[in-house]
Amino acid sequence: MKKYFLLIFFLSPLSLLAQQKAKQFVLFDEEFTYTKENADNSTPSKSHYYVTNKMLNPNIPKDWTSPVDYRNGTVHIRIEILKKPEGKAPTKWTLCYIPNKGKGNGYGCTGTDLYLEEGVYEKDVPMTEFWENESIVWSEGIKQMDLVIKDDSGGQGHAHKRADHENFFPTKVRITMIQVAAGTTYDPTLIPNFSVKKKKK
Repeated sequence: MKKYFLLIFFLSPLSLLAQQKAKQFVLFDEEFTYTKENADNSTPSKSHYYVTNKMLNPNIPKDWTSPVDYRNGTVHIRIEILKKPEGKAPTKWTLCYIPNKGKGNGYGCTGTDLYLEEGVYEKDVPMTEFWENESIVWSEGIKQMDLVIKDDSGGQGHAHKRADHENFFPTKVRITMIQVAAGTTYDPTLIPNFSVKKKKK
């Protein structure tokens, strides 16, 4: 498991510093191998990989609404599939925000696109458009992220339930989520180490 938390250094004049530093931050960047045994034994829920405590960027803002508005911005989701079983079984990861304070459902989830093979897949998702995004009190911040490996059948399609689970496990992925402030656009130049293909192990 590797960490890629980033410190962004700004060379702009002080008059521009406040505007520049608020553009985006890395929520987490995790590289890990996930097996059928991991999926069967994850608790409290199966097929989950939990991103908690030091696995999250320590500089996450407590309030996602002010002074910088990340709640109405976007999230840039990047997944690099480093190892995947043969067979091209459609696979995705659901990515759930677990807040310090929730309402209604109590959490909300976005996700990667479906993928069939190894490679890099990226997308931008508005923070106001994913499932149950209004069930999070964004002014109170996020305490963890739950990553769930699934098939293409919908919300309950957890991969550990599949009779052909060998088409999903083991897998090795690197998942990164970058929060982008409202009114700005994801800037990959502020996130190093993505342009170079990582060597498979």
